[in-house]
Amino acid sequence: MQDNSAQDQVFRLTGLSNREFLERYARPGRIGLSGGVTLIDKAICRAERRLDGALRWGSWSHAFLFQGVRADGHHWVIESDLQIHRKHIQLGVQENRASKYHDEKLYTTLAVLDFGLSEEQITVLLREALELVAGRARYSLRELVGTLIALRRPELRARGNILARERSMYCSAFVQHLFRKAGLELAPGVDGKNTTPEDISRTLVPHVTYQLDREPQLTRLKEEKLKLKRRVGARLRLLRRKSRKADDGA
Repeated sequence: MQDNSAQDQVFRLTGLSNREFLERYARPGRIGLSGGVTLIDKAICRAERRLDGALRWGSWSHAFLFQGVRADGHHWVIESDLQIHRKHIQLGVQENRASKYHDEKLYTTLAVLDFGLSEEQITVLLREALELVAGRARYSLRELVGTLIALRRPELRARGNILARERSMYCSAFVQHLFRKAGLELAPGVDGKNTTPEDISRTLVPHVTYQLDREPQLTRLKEEKLKLKRRVGARLRLLRRKSRKADDGA
């Protein structure tokens, strides 16, 4: 456990799969954060370095809301996302099984934020989220670009997103919108449609963070080099043994 402040605690966990982590900590009204390996994940985390004095890349590229376990026995989330399935594209606020985040190669980092909300606040969050699902609110790549521009020009962060559209929002703007409806301001001084996943992770609203830490995985190239090095080493040892036997026989 790492205690960052009197109001915020971070529990760092290891040795769990994504599935085990989410089954343990996903609850209705909690926020999920993820980081991944796609180009858009990397672009968002790189842009978020402007939120850090040391220009360290952000850790989070996506934010979503946990809805809870349904009659099918699965955890569900509500999120504004872009998903491409075979012959089908989902673009906007949608409901998905949390099992989509079990893929550890695609979602390499995860966190769950617990704000200790009341049942009334959770009801407000879920009601507003489902209203946006029913209203087919769109995922806005355009507004995401507007936020990236605002990150380069901090004076724009408090203003309306320069590329804002009606009935559209990307992931963390969606989460910020929901929590404002429940009376919580996650990123004071930042326009809702300029809110990043990293802003949400750094919120000063009292909460507990459960973060899944995983040992950095070797890239495929490094793995192949390591395997080659081991094979060469084994071959050399074998040749040395044969050479010594030949010398002894002589």
